Amino acid sequence: MNNAVPIIDIAPFLSGDPQGKAAVALAVAKAARDIGFVVLSGHSIAQDRFDAVFEKGFAFFDLPDDEKAKWHPTGPAKQRGYHGVATRGLSATLGKDAPKDLRESLFLGPVDDHTAAFAHIPEAATAYAPNLIPDMPSGFDKALTDLYRAFEGLSADLLRIFAVAADMPEDYFMPLIGKHFSVMSAHHYPALTEPPLPGQLRTGAHTDYGAMTILAMTGAKGGLEVACNGEWLPVVAPKGTLVVNLGDMMQRWTNDKWVSTLHRVVVPENLNDAMSRRMSIGYFMHPDYDARIECLPSCLGEGARHPPISAGGHIKAKIEASHGN
Repeated sequence: MNNAVPIIDIAPFLSGDPQGKAAVALAVAKAARDIGFVVLSGHSIAQDRFDAVFEKGFAFFDLPDDEKAKWHPTGPAKQRGYHGVATRGLSATLGKDAPKDLRESLFLGPVDDHTAAFAHIPEAATAYAPNLIPDMPSGFDKALTDLYRAFEGLSADLLRIFAVAADMPEDYFMPLIGKHFSVMSAHHYPALTEPPLPGQLRTGAHTDYGAMTILAMTGAKGGLEVACNGEWLPVVAPKGTLVVNLGDMMQRWTNDKWVSTLHRVVVPENLNDAMSRRMSIGYFMHPDYDARIECLPSCLGEGARHPPISAGGHIKAKIEASHGN
């Protein structure tokens, strides 16, 4: 495993040039095996899409708590709307008893309504629950929806790249994502006003559950780190690039040949340094709820390590395991 997160330009793949596609797929396959993280350039999402969400997002998170709380979900859908600072903790997903994370979040689910398509699967209801998208400051709802759509398109492009990188037909994943239940989150990490509790981080160490995560983030102290060779390695993404990491579902698809790697967001050394305020926007790609997750034929080797499971069943099992059920 190399002690660095590689930067990969995917523009040659998206251009359709056969040599460019082969080169990008080769680089992605190596990163997927070695570390499960890449810094992505050439993705074609305009910077102003991110800037609009960051600008309006900071303004939203600066609102009084009671204003933000109007967008907190009241039903069973946990990944919709606003969630306050230190109300969720990702270390719990690995069974760790650690303090809640020092961040506040805003979650969006699918923009398209697929509830009717999965009405026959009652447990799918929360995966396709209605959104709670703030309309303040003005235009924030449109900026969030536009970026969700942009990530939606990029994730389809990345799945084409992943398919080729895994020696599968380029369109292999396409029939599995038409009614996806992907989640986009905006996480705000405020400058701290008091020391954290022992073991408390901005985001506790965890792996992601889905197929992949696409991440845009502002530059600030106290940022993303990935576990590598027994140490924590900072992930630096130059302006205009994105961070992409594989999730547990992709590791399962590839028979554990590709890795879903532990990562975290650390607390800055100077706690109340205003320059440590940061925001990240993540898109967590989940295929259709009933998509079949089974070992890719190209990764079968001497046999599949995991039995087939639906995408919804995979996410449900991960959540239940994190809660000790």
